[in-house]
Amino acid sequence: MTDEQTNKGGAPLETRFSGSVPENYDRGLGPHIFDYYARQIAERCAALNPACVLETAAGTGIATEQLARALDPGCKLVATDLNEPMVEYAKQKLAYRDSTEYRVADGCDLPFDDNSFDAMVCQFGVMFYPDKQAGFEEALRVLKPGGTYLFNVWNSWASNRFAEVVFDVGAEFVPDDPPAFYKVPFSYHDTGEILAALAKAGFVDCHAEELHHELAIEDPALLAQGAVYGNPLFFELADRGIDPDEVLQRMVHSFGERLDNRLQLNAIFVSAKKAG
Repeated sequence: MTDEQTNKGGAPLETRFSGSVPENYDRGLGPHIFDYYARQIAERCAALNPACVLETAAGTGIATEQLARALDPGCKLVATDLNEPMVEYAKQKLAYRDSTEYRVADGCDLPFDDNSFDAMVCQFGVMFYPDKQAGFEEALRVLKPGGTYLFNVWNSWASNRFAEVVFDVGAEFVPDDPPAFYKVPFSYHDTGEILAALAKAGFVDCHAEELHHELAIEDPALLAQGAVYGNPLFFELADRGIDPDEVLQRMVHSFGERLDNRLQLNAIFVSAKKAG
């Protein structure tokens, strides 16, 4: 996520992943919607046997932790995110794994030399890039010849109903101007467009596949806590004078009423290589 992105109030979204947001994001959303995909992308990265891996948009380190577990102990792992509070949270959470390097970095303007990494990983971050083509070109630049770029994005809004529920609950409180943040993560899922952009950047062997996952919502209140207090939705509600706790309670009810307390997730996994 970059500082060029703003919410409807004009404040950069990256400045709104601060305070208690990282902890609520990690504890509430991690086990429900991110952990499975983090394991998947980490296993695929480890299968490449890389010696040096870069992770962008690492957030609170959910995929970082899985990468650290899956990669060879001698592999160098560099985890980055544009948002410093998220990086600091990840660094503290994973302090017991002191072999990982943490950096604040923009995925569209990486502070690394050409041909530096064997593999690059980005979990649910590309959707937020204001210039996705620049992000792909930067990925190609920092990868070594023969290196692999692995990333995932959410599939459509229609195939991830939990997001629709979250949005609809917010819209109940502000029907004329509903909080818009939850639409952003589900806005980049056209595989033809994604693969064409990768090819334009210079990648070869570009592939995309859907990854479905279903699980029970074991703790609806915790998921709602993450959905409301773990991202800029909280600030969008507060800016409108809405009590986030009221939204949280309504969301818990809606998870049961509309989803039967089950999540059906649908993401797109993408891989691409740098020629060499």
